[in-house]
Amino acid sequence: MTAETALSNARIVLANEIVEGSLVLRDGFIAGIDAGGSRSGEDMGGDYVIPGLVELHTDHLEGHYAPRPKVRWNPIAAVLAHDAQVATAGITTVLDALRVGMDEDADLTLADIRKLADAIEDSVAQDRLRADHFLHLRCEVSAPDCLQAFADFDRDDRVKLASLMDHAPGQRQFVNLETYAYYYQRKLKLTDRDFKLFCEKRMAESARYSAPNRAVIAAACRERGIVLASHDDATSGHVDEAIEQGVRVAEFPTTEEAARASKAAGLGVLMGAPNVMRGASHSGNVSARALAGDGLLDILSSDYIPFSLIQSAFFLGDMVEGISLPQAVAMVSKNPAEAVGLTDRGVIEQGRRADLVRVRVDDHVPVVRTVWRQGRRVA
Repeated sequence: MTAETALSNARIVLANEIVEGSLVLRDGFIAGIDAGGSRSGEDMGGDYVIPGLVELHTDHLEGHYAPRPKVRWNPIAAVLAHDAQVATAGITTVLDALRVGMDEDADLTLADIRKLADAIEDSVAQDRLRADHFLHLRCEVSAPDCLQAFADFDRDDRVKLASLMDHAPGQRQFVNLETYAYYYQRKLKLTDRDFKLFCEKRMAESARYSAPNRAVIAAACRERGIVLASHDDATSGHVDEAIEQGVRVAEFPTTEEAARASKAAGLGVLMGAPNVMRGASHSGNVSARALAGDGLLDILSSDYIPFSLIQSAFFLGDMVEGISLPQAVAMVSKNPAEAVGLTDRGVIEQGRRADLVRVRVDDHVPVVRTVWRQGRRVA
């Protein structure tokens, strides 16, 4: 039996323009776009209809599972809570970022991470979820147990992305040791002496494990067809290393130099939507808003605030000169989808999946009114 829905009186955000008209959804796909038409159907009241958002890097799930130190929530309940929050923020496809490789900062264990992955995969199989969920492995390459943790995902076909990161002092995001001290010494409540010992240990682990772990994981990803991302590149040398390893996405470059080198090399430059909304990085790195204005931004991620993804798209389309709303929406839909090979979604076009979001804008804030995944209302 054919399932068909018509959405009328909508401002439809296409790949390169906004048209007023109607959409026809049939059997989970977009069956027709009638620009200027007055087809009968569910009246959108002149609201925007945009593609469902595609999120490549959200750390939000771990907070639902471990909401307080030493507190563990039921993993399936944690996944459902996370799923509800991302779906109501307009995200219809999400790559849940799971930590691979632990250090002293980690409250979770390898067993906890595996429980979360199993809960995601079981919930997909049981059709419990509103959004379409895949896995993103955040590989802390300086951690001694990184390869052991990576091996726990050998048989997971939902792994779409793996990122190579090193949060040791003196590396990437924390080239400036004062910034590292401000973040970690306060967080871990260490004395000056203990913090010095902590830094020495982390730097030694980075020197020992980072390069070989990068090489092993990069080779495994090439073999398995997993898209590889670099993380917190700071220099053109870092970008050269990423290209040699087969990286396709540059996550959160910390400097304009690294962003320019990544863009010139054809990598998808990904930055945080919270950075866009704040106008600056929380750790003092390059402004995502400035990169967007300079044409150096391809993909946005909600990172730690799910709603920031749709908020930043409408902000850029409204407030940043040279960026149209269709271009900004592409940063949260078409571009991230294509970056990880999900070419069946991310744009409103006949034959694509009917992953859609109805949005009204009030006082410059987007209000998500309805969300469809494959033509079925999920929020």
